[in-house]
Amino acid sequence: MSQEKCVRRLLLLSSSCLHGCAPFEYAKEDITRFFGSGVKEILFIPYALKDHNDYLEKTRKRFADIGLPYNVFGIHEAASPVEAVKKASAIFIGGGNTFRLLKSLYDLNLIQPIRKRILEEGIPYMGSSAGTNVATVSINTTNDMPIVHPPSLEALTLVPFNINPHYIEPDPNTTHMGETRDERIFEYVDLDTSHPVLGLKEGSWLLVEGSKALVQGPNGGRLFIGKDQVKDIPTGSDVSYLMEGKTCS
Repeated sequence: MSQEKCVRRLLLLSSSCLHGCAPFEYAKEDITRFFGSGVKEILFIPYALKDHNDYLEKTRKRFADIGLPYNVFGIHEAASPVEAVKKASAIFIGGGNTFRLLKSLYDLNLIQPIRKRILEEGIPYMGSSAGTNVATVSINTTNDMPIVHPPSLEALTLVPFNINPHYIEPDPNTTHMGETRDERIFEYVDLDTSHPVLGLKEGSWLLVEGSKALVQGPNGGRLFIGKDQVKDIPTGSDVSYLMEGKTCS
């Protein structure tokens, strides 16, 4: 499939929570608008955490508490995870440990079925934190520790670049002597110059429709392009130029 025919619809949240708000509350209107009136049930993939049932129930409660009107079905409740993906009208992958999440997607042979549903059939995909990480080219820019080892760090490649969720700017007044988030991301782009990294601050998200991409939410982000090349991305910025890579073939 050519880039021009790509029908992907993505809502990639930096985080589920924003200080002072209930989970997902800060993005409630945009989540509702994104899924639209046609989506009644969302397939939830809880593999980023160990206890899938607990994570599912918490997500159902969080949605209900703020009035998100969706039936949330856990993929682990299905007899066949692959068939659940094939039948889903929408997919949501939540946060947790990105390495655990990606390993499960590989172990259960879900990478290609999810890509097909999103890139070819156009069902909406929402990710949060780790779920946003796996929507990108790789999980090389996750903040998590490698508590398990997936067969590859290559992810779903629903977008042709990487994202760093929970991005936080360096504090010029800190006495902490460890590396800043900027320094760690620069270490990556210094080696991989073909994949820029979009740092999304908490409370911000990337909305993708086909080849169009907008950074939304209250806090914006920062784009890392190469060694010491950085660009602040205010909320409302059109970053469709990042979508020029071929992700729909």
